[in-house]
Formats: sequence, C-alpha cells, structure tokens
Amino acid sequence: MNLTPSHPILIVDDEEVWLHSFSLSLRSAGLNNIITCNDAPLVADMLAKHAVSVMVLDLNMPHINGAEVLLKTVEEYPHIPVIIMSGLDQIDTAVNCIKQGAFDYFTKVTEEERLVAGVVRGIEMAKLRRENDSLKEHFLNDTLDSPEAFSHIITHNKRMRSLFQYMEAISTSCEPVLITGETGVGKELFATAVHNLCRPTSDLVVVNVAGLDDTVFADTLFGHRKGAFTGADQARDGLIKTASKGSLFLDEIGDLTPSSQVKLLRLIQEREYFQLGSDIPRHTEARMIFATHHDLDALQKDGTFRTDLFFRLRTHHIHIPPLRDRIDDIPLLLDYFLAEACHKLQKDVPAYPKELLLLLATYAYPGNIRELQHMIFDAVSGHRSNILSMDRFKEYIHRQNIPCKEIHHQEPAGQETVFSSLNALPSLKEASNILIQEALNRAGGNQAIAADMLGITRQALNWRLKKTKELQDQ
Repeated sequence: MNLTPSHPILIVDDEEVWLHSFSLSLRSAGLNNIITCNDAPLVADMLAKHAVSVMVLDLNMPHINGAEVLLKTVEEYPHIPVIIMSGLDQIDTAVNCIKQGAFDYFTKVTEEERLVAGVVRGIEMAKLRRENDSLKEHFLNDTLDSPEAFSHIITHNKRMRSLFQYMEAISTSCEPVLITGETGVGKELFATAVHNLCRPTSDLVVVNVAGLDDTVFADTLFGHRKGAFTGADQARDGLIKTASKGSLFLDEIGDLTPSSQVKLLRLIQEREYFQLGSDIPRHTEARMIFATHHDLDALQKDGTFRTDLFFRLRTHHIHIPPLRDRIDDIPLLLDYFLAEACHKLQKDVPAYPKELLLLLATYAYPGNIRELQHMIFDAVSGHRSNILSMDRFKEYIHRQNIPCKEIHHQEPAGQETVFSSLNALPSLKEASNILIQEALNRAGGNQAIAADMLGITRQALNWRLKKTKELQDQ
C-alpha cells in the first residue's frame, strides 16, 4: 500500500479517544501514514526514530506540558511544522504558541475539515522545506546523487547540470512537473529522467495530446465502460490506469481544449477521474509529468489556457534552455550524433575539420538539438571521403538564414535598428569594420566562416582586412 504522505504524521495527545477519532478523520481524507503518541515524554524518542513530516500536538498534557514539547521540537527539529491543538479557545495562548514557532493553532472543537486542511498545509510546508534543503545541498556540493538517471542526456553545460540538481531535489514530491522549452530541446528525455529518479522500476506512459478532441482525450486517458457510446463493445481501462504505479507523461498540453483542461485540473487536484459512462470515481497514484513548447503564461493571459490549471501545473517547473544558449555542448553532440548516424547508415565514423565546430557555433538552431541531429545525418548520408565535408552544413545554414537585404525590405518605416540607441551614427567605413570584427569574433577568427556569415567571398574579406590594416599603419 502506498503511504501518504511519504513521511509520517505524528499526533501527540493523552486522550486515546481523540487520537483514534482524529486519525480516522485524516485517513478519510487520504492521509494514511500516521503514528500516534499518548505520552509526551516519549515524543523525543519518536522524533529521533521517524522522519516526521508534521506533528499535531495537544497543549494540555500531564508529565510534560505541550508548550515545553513545542520549544524543544522547534529547537531540535526546526524543519517539522508543529500544529498546536487545545481544548481551550484562548487568543493569548495561540499568539504565544505562534511566536514560539508553532506552524498553526486550532481548538479541538474546530470543524474537522479545517483541522485536516491545517495538517495538509503543514505537510506541504515540510515538503517545500525538504526540497529547498536538498537544492541548497546539491548546489553547494555541485553533486548529483543519481547521475545514471541523466545518462541519456548529452551535455556538460553548467545550466543543464543545475536543472539535473533541481530534478533530484523534487524527485520525492508527488506534485506535477511541468517541462517547457522550444521544439527539439529534448522535453521527453527530461520527462524520462524525472521518471527514472522517482519510479525507475515502473512504467512511463507517454501520451501526445496535440490534436485530440475532448472525447478522444477522455477515452485515451480515462477509458470507458462497455456500452458507454456507440461502438464501445468492450470496456477500456485507459492509460491512467496503465500508469498507476509509474508515471504519466502528457506532451503538448498547451493544445488542450477548454473542456479537456477542466478534466485535467480535476485529475491533478483530486487525483480522481471518471471513465466514460461511469459515475464512480477512480483514484490514481501516478506521477504526473507535463510538457509544452507553448508559452503557457501568454496563453492563460489571453484566455485560451485556464489560469487555475496554469498555476497548478507550475508547482515544479523545468525550463530547458535552447541549444543556442549552450553551444559548449555542440562538440559532444556532434560526436554522439555522428556515431549514431554512421551506425544507422553502416559507415565508418569519419574525422571532421576543426572549422566545423566553429561553423556550427554560428547558427541559431530554431529546431534545436533535433535540427542538429538531422543536419549531421544528412551530411553523413552524402559522405564519401575520409574527412567529413563541411559543404552540406554550409548549404543548410545558408538556406535557413535570411539574407539581410530581405529583412530590410520587410521592415516598416521607423522600425528600430541596432544603431537606434546611438546618439551619433558611425561612418559607413566604421560600421563596416565593426561588422567584420563581429563576424570574426563569432567565427573564432576563421576567415572562411566569417566571410560566409557576411555574404562575401573569402578574397573580398581578405581585401577589406588588408585595406583596414594599411590605413591603421599610415
């Protein structure tokens, strides 16, 4: 049986009847990981033995007063939220308890729903504290506890490593994980890593929801009962049931219809869903992972994506940087995809000119890693010699980049340019020299690549550089 929360709730009270009653209330709310204590002096031993998520503490007990237990707990276990319970409704007492470090204060005559809600808040607070502590530890030590979970992601970029550390920190959380990033950055690879960290021995069920209408979405995820609609000759469990012990990854959720968004919100909040044709709720313990290349913030602001679902999804957010922001990964990716392409095409892995890395570093990669992979595969497909030619790469980049003259024709009058912020414009010769120097900087000093970027021949670039040097020497 799965225990919720993962760390137990400790209830401390000398009244056995109330211990039993409140335990039942918590269990009816789905909280089944509970330990109880009816003798205050035993609390210290129980806290030493159990990694408690939250403690519910009666204020008025024999032997040791609840206030003393509170002070000692706050001092030795500051990460554990302590909720004070009292049979008396005294404002001064409540204020003092909060000042001494209590997370919340209730009287025993408080409505049961409010008491349970207070415990749930305490559990969430404890969970956030553990995640923050884990993040601090990972960042300070710059370590990964489970590097094997990320072995399928090719990188040595520091920003990516920080994401891995964050993913390890949230791996014990039951909250949804949202993965965002441009097309081709590897969102499914990250979803696999999240799954490997939390439930490596179970199934990862992947569903691309783009283009699914409301009925197909509901049937795919929730399933249906026999006879639920015309053609439903047999019952279907749905993919949530398949993922119940593992993880459910829904890709492209930015394309969901409003009706499907409502169903998804209920699934996340209540962890409940209804099969088509059934009014009996089903519960799921699946780890929920979501991804999209859309800007959900913009979508919820213009009303096409529900605001409540947007904020519910962002509990844990992983944004994958585009390839152009981590060009230090290009050498690793080039070697990996080169070997992969040669294996598929049954060719020997060729060497490549060092200038190829400089050329690849000048491109913006709107299709990100997937685009680089296709570029390399195409180049290997046409490869015939011992050294991989740069020609296919140059042709592809030239086709994708829009010439400057085309951009100028598209600009409306008055549009800002790179010179708009300058009080005085440089001369044409100065601007030309600046542009040439920037191209050389981006090309790592390689004149052939710089010339390609500028749309001129290498000889023309050499002539300009020579003229510039002659003027400087005069």
